[in-house]
Amino acid sequence: MKRIFFLLAVASILAATAAQAANISLLNVSYDPTRELYQQINRAFADQQKAKGDTVTISNSHGGSGSQARSVIDGLQADVVTLALAADIDAIARNGKLLPADWQKRLPQNSSPYTSTVVFLVRKGNPKQIKDWGDLVKPGLQVITPNPKTSGGARWSYLAAWDWAAKQPGGNAQKAKDFVARLYKQVPVLDSGARAATVNFTKRGLGDVLLSWEDEAHLSMKEMGGGAYQIVYPSRSILAEPPVAIVDRIVDRKKTRAVAEAYLRFLYTPQAQEIVARNYFRPRDPAVLAKYGKQFPTLPLATIDKDFGGWAKAQATHFANGGVFDQIYQPGR
Repeated sequence: MKRIFFLLAVASILAATAAQAANISLLNVSYDPTRELYQQINRAFADQQKAKGDTVTISNSHGGSGSQARSVIDGLQADVVTLALAADIDAIARNGKLLPADWQKRLPQNSSPYTSTVVFLVRKGNPKQIKDWGDLVKPGLQVITPNPKTSGGARWSYLAAWDWAAKQPGGNAQKAKDFVARLYKQVPVLDSGARAATVNFTKRGLGDVLLSWEDEAHLSMKEMGGGAYQIVYPSRSILAEPPVAIVDRIVDRKKTRAVAEAYLRFLYTPQAQEIVARNYFRPRDPAVLAKYGKQFPTLPLATIDKDFGGWAKAQATHFANGGVFDQIYQPGR
């Protein structure tokens, strides 16, 4: 009889342990240049959770940031979104009613655990002698950049170009508009996302210069090897702050909120910040940033709040239907 009670007790303990352990799946809907970053982040976070007794599987979806936001609004079951700019997550809150409007206050640094900027990727030796934004409108020069209506990185690039022109001697909004209009006349094709634009430049040989996320430019140089490309830092660029957020209605329905929140908080840890820096995103952690400082040159950076009045205003002014981009970009003309 004692043996039976003992076996029942062991079975009860094992059952309780099994009940406490969890098998959880998350979907991270992200933008194009984060594919390699989140493969590494996901492994590190899953290992951390495994040490606690849980099995966490994280799947990724990548594409142009604006397109990804629309997919979530249309029903893609994202537990978390890690997109290129706040306006896209604002759209999910406003149009999909999937998370609160003040989502950006829930994590440090406006829910942006890392930053980046816009640089120029040119071919070996910089044969067209591209040194700054003004060089991008030289006659015959082809510029590769994706569509700012669908790509977050392209919106950052557009605004960086606008800011540079507006801050030139005698610069103003009209001169900035004229410059950006001239710039987009140099663009032979607008892809939907940053990775497709990178493939056009590096694999298909299109264009003379790629307007690129800093991390994407470094990745291209690493992948191609042999010094096939080089990075040019313009005289000024923009502080790109890609934000992250849980998607409340989805995590509450799937009962994944606790793990989804832990996943996003993990991005701010020294371990994750090291992964961020190794993938050429600029870490928020001052110690990690100092450690990798040599790979992140300092340069004047416009900010979305100070120079464009925040994303709500910038989105409505420049990228909404009928906005400035629609006014200046006329394919085939």
